[in-house]
Amino acid sequence: MGIAETAKQAKKASIRLAAVKTEVKNSALAEISKALKQNTGKIVSANKQDLSEAEKSNLSSPLLKRLKFDENKMADVVAGIESLIKLDDPVGKTLSATELDKGLELYKVSCPIGVIGVIFESRPDALVQISTLCLKSGNAVLLKGGSEAQNTNKILADTIREAGEKVGMPKGWLGLMETRDEVAEILKMDKYIDLIIPRGSNEFVRYIMDNTNISVLGHAEGICHVYVDGDADLEMAVNIVIDSKCQYVAVCNAVETLLVDAKIAKKFLPQVKAALEEKNVEIRGCEKARSIIDVKPAEEKDWSTEYLDLILSIKIVAGLDEAIEHINRYGSRHTDTIVTSDKKKAAKFMELVDSANVFWNASTRFSDGYRYGLGAEVGISTNKIHARGPVGLEGLVIYKWKLLGKGQIVADYSGADAKKFTHKRVEKDCEL
Repeated sequence: MGIAETAKQAKKASIRLAAVKTEVKNSALAEISKALKQNTGKIVSANKQDLSEAEKSNLSSPLLKRLKFDENKMADVVAGIESLIKLDDPVGKTLSATELDKGLELYKVSCPIGVIGVIFESRPDALVQISTLCLKSGNAVLLKGGSEAQNTNKILADTIREAGEKVGMPKGWLGLMETRDEVAEILKMDKYIDLIIPRGSNEFVRYIMDNTNISVLGHAEGICHVYVDGDADLEMAVNIVIDSKCQYVAVCNAVETLLVDAKIAKKFLPQVKAALEEKNVEIRGCEKARSIIDVKPAEEKDWSTEYLDLILSIKIVAGLDEAIEHINRYGSRHTDTIVTSDKKKAAKFMELVDSANVFWNASTRFSDGYRYGLGAEVGISTNKIHARGPVGLEGLVIYKWKLLGKGQIVADYSGADAKKFTHKRVEKDCEL
């Protein structure tokens, strides 16, 4: 079946999905969890085949780490599904209710977006997270993973689609694209696809935006910062930097640039250098930093580079204002954190740093849909649209207006003897 027919089926399925009851969706998720566990051996075997081929093709170390899908990753995705089942259904919630006049009531009610196309990197676990989030939020989904994960993605998609359909999901609710040509085709399918979520570099996201009429929720690269203020607890700061860089290096919420207040640079830099080198992190520093610690020189391009590797650039700044200016100039509006004991400085940082996620005394790695309690994520949006930051269930629904009347017509509210609107907010759900 060609991608055009797959997209048509997804559109048809999305209409039915919008009305599927919560208990049915949760039953489908439970069946998917069960099927994944039952097929663990086959899935891991397919992943080993992908890993073998990727190693032969000299795939980079960060991408190899993302590609790996073993028993531990399976346990993680299954736990994610079980957590998702427990979350409230985001569909059908009354967001506001207004009495326009007696017997004429207007409701703003959440509903699925429709068909979502997601193009993501070489992380097979992302396929599981994305597809199950779409199911719970009532959306059909078209998926395109990296070619290096082709075998893993196929068995995962087949397992999830079949398990969902077994418990009542409409046929075609999940489709898998396997070639770049198919991606080019779906960019023209605004008749069938309602939202595209590209996960990759800024250049890739920009290409998608420039070549489609479909709405795009951009998951840009993550150039994240930790700023260690002059009033920081230095032991805390070292721990936060190490976790932000090393806890899992090949992800978009890992820190890439460390900014250090000049007031504490001489004391702090030797401490953080020793801790980073224990983790085999290559350090690149500005001229001022290199006058304190022996590290490689940082170039201008380092400030705007997403390494996704054990590399960290360090810059000494004059204080909070310069740190904010640097982040807003070079960052990707993803995740940035300040380490300080000064509450006023923290508040200023969080107000003026123009990023989707701003933290105080916490690792950048907390920027994650699962950790936020959103039921994993389809990506992280750095856009300023209906969804920003980790995009979980609530970011996969939109709303519609429902007007319940008793025969009212606009003519009665026009002219010299026009009836008056009450426009009174009421606390009630939309129930027919």
